[in-house]
Amino acid sequence: MEIRFQEQSEEIFHRLRDGEGIVHRHKYEDDAARIMILTLEPGASIGRHTHDADYEVFYGISGKGKVLYEDTEEPMLPGTCHYCPQGHTHSLVNDGDEPMSVFAIVAKHVN
Repeated sequence: MEIRFQEQSEEIFHRLRDGEGIVHRHKYEDDAARIMILTLEPGASIGRHTHDADYEVFYGISGKGKVLYEDTEEPMLPGTCHYCPQGHTHSLVNDGDEPMSVFAIVAKHVN
């Protein structure tokens, strides 16, 4: 199945999940997953949150930033992949001078 993000409406969030700044999102969603392109403007962040019933994967497309995962800090660069398993906590921060884009999947945990 092809997903054309450029044909999905853009959502703009101010302080997403109590983070900072502005985050743009193009999203496809069904009963099993949300598949997204997220673009964080310079200085923006997605607030720290826990994935209680699902998990999330980020893949860096452009720009630079960091993931705050549990008690660690991981770089988020183009080509970098971050996995946040069910029951864990993370945040995404653009600490660069240009927009940072990631491909993101939030999928329900299936036993």
